[in-house]
Amino acid sequence: QVQLVESGGGSVQAGGSLRLSCTAASGYIRSYYCLAWFRQAPGKEREGVAGIGTDGTRSYTDAVKGRFTVSQDNAKNTLYLQMNSLKPEDTDSYYCAEDPTPVCVRDMRLRGLSSLRPNYWGQGNKVTVSS
Repeated sequence: QVQLVESGGGSVQAGGSLRLSCTAASGYIRSYYCLAWFRQAPGKEREGVAGIGTDGTRSYTDAVKGRFTVSQDNAKNTLYLQMNSLKPEDTDSYYCAEDPTPVCVRDMRLRGLSSLRPNYWGQGNKVTVSS
């Protein structure tokens, strides 16, 4: 069982920056997995924002390319999402997630974030960007 604990988030004006963190309390014990950030607004479907595989593959949704950066610190079992040049439309609840399937790395490389099937989720963190 993997427990993901998020921190960061908050409120910022448009053009500002925030960093989200997600720490695996019990550690990542598999050799191959994918970690990702999703976001969801009330009444809308959850969408993939950024993901990273154990081979270093990164994937971003078009709306955040060039502004958001996903990274991982293996020594700290922590996933990060650096969000720069934030826009009001980035306002959402953000969730970290882990897809533990061995093929997720290949699938994410070929088909992007929509291929991910996470088994584990963080508790969610609210990000609010004001204009």
